[in-house]
Amino acid sequence: MTKKSKISFEIELNENNIPQSIQLNSSDGQLKNVEIKSFLISAWDNKTKETLRIDLWTKDMMVNEMLIMYHQTLLSMASSLEKATNENNLADALRDYCGFFAEQSGIIKLKEKK
Repeated sequence: MTKKSKISFEIELNENNIPQSIQLNSSDGQLKNVEIKSFLISAWDNKTKETLRIDLWTKDMMVNEMLIMYHQTLLSMASSLEKATNENNLADALRDYCGFFAEQSGIIKLKEKK
């Protein structure tokens, strides 16, 4: 017998269909009404051989928070790539880009040259 679990997002929209709030839940009870400001979902469609995506954020999501979220997401993608494919060089290249992204976005400040 296989075990199943569902993950769901409850999205409250305003009159202009802009997300006001997002709650994350799982049927196994590990996640209950977790308030989140944004999420990114990528899924592989085996039939069309294309990535399906949902990117959603509330109007309260600040730009600096979004930049941090993207930085952390890119770092986690590098780790996932390495784990799933053993493509260490590609994962390291993505991590290098993450450093550049962090500097350019102001997430981390460049050390002043002495």
